[in-house]
Amino acid sequence: MTSKTDLPSDSSATTRQVLCLRNLSFQWDNTQPPLRYPDITLNTGEHLFVRGPSGSGKSTLLSLMGGLILPASGTLGLLGTELPRLTSGQRDRFRADHMGVIFQQFNLVPYLTTLENVMLPCRLSSKRRDRARPHPGKEAEALLTALGIPPIHWKRKVTGLSVGQQQRVAAARALTGGPELILADEPTSALDSDNRDRFIELLLGLAAEKHSSVVFVSHDQSLAGLFDRQLSLEVTE
Repeated sequence: MTSKTDLPSDSSATTRQVLCLRNLSFQWDNTQPPLRYPDITLNTGEHLFVRGPSGSGKSTLLSLMGGLILPASGTLGLLGTELPRLTSGQRDRFRADHMGVIFQQFNLVPYLTTLENVMLPCRLSSKRRDRARPHPGKEAEALLTALGIPPIHWKRKVTGLSVGQQQRVAAARALTGGPELILADEPTSALDSDNRDRFIELLLGLAAEKHSSVVFVSHDQSLAGLFDRQLSLEVTE
């Protein structure tokens, strides 16, 4: 079940449909019942909170949206492109160009500096590089500043950062180059409540500036009120 609140109009960004899922299902193997998902439509600047117990298919849904796995049935459209119709390589390129992903374990590159990690999407995608303002380096610095990572850490390897700092670096990396869709898989699970709420407010605030839509997965129902729309998933019997 989903709920929606009206969003303020933004004359600087053109509203378009970012995500459209219809009759979507996925099955890992024949020994398990298929996961079936409600229909979802998400427009520019809208943020969706997905909650549910373990086994309800939250992370699987993000993997489907990211084109990492393919549905058993239904339609999965992102920015007017039907992802299942693309080859594996084309889906990789599409993800690099149009999506930012915040993994639960962050997945930062340990041998790169903080700044290099944030700029990585612009090295992998010319579209992200062209959207970075005024250029990738300056945008990365601005994002790190906004997320509270001081300059003393920018040229150090990320392995020297705290868990909370690494989390904010992962968010900056996802936002750089203004991707249309941010996918976040329980990125706040290791944080206390104060740092968790501050992180989400920063993430959504920066996403709003870049006109990015966010799909945020968590088992923590107390976070739902921070999002425009909500989706509850149940365990399939």
